[in-house]
Amino acid sequence: MPMPTLGSLLLSSTKPRRLRDWYVAVFEVHAERTPDDAYDVLGFGSDPAHRFWVMIDSRDDVGDANPEPGRFLLNIEVDDAEATARAVDAAGGRWLAPLENRDGSLFGTAIDPDGNYIQLIQLSDQARAEMEG
Repeated sequence: MPMPTLGSLLLSSTKPRRLRDWYVAVFEVHAERTPDDAYDVLGFGSDPAHRFWVMIDSRDDVGDANPEPGRFLLNIEVDDAEATARAVDAAGGRWLAPLENRDGSLFGTAIDPDGNYIQLIQLSDQARAEMEG
């Protein structure tokens, strides 16, 4: 049996356009509307064959803020964590854990406008080699 592939995530919000605009501003990703205008789709990753899709939708069964944001963290690897942290600040983001250096790799946990935790990761060349090795 082929290995399953995790290809997308649905973020539901009472204010989906605000959430979309925050992710576009912070991560400089392009947002597209689905053909039926049901939700926004953001593509993460430079390789089109292995892109991860974040869909942002409006739902009536969610509150304005995530009541248990530690239950699920979206880990986003970036090339320049310090620049991304500045973009979080410029977009009015908050921090659960500010950016810190952990043995040459940078980690920080931002909070998006709906209260979801977003972990920023910039792995050092050494850490990346160990993971691939």
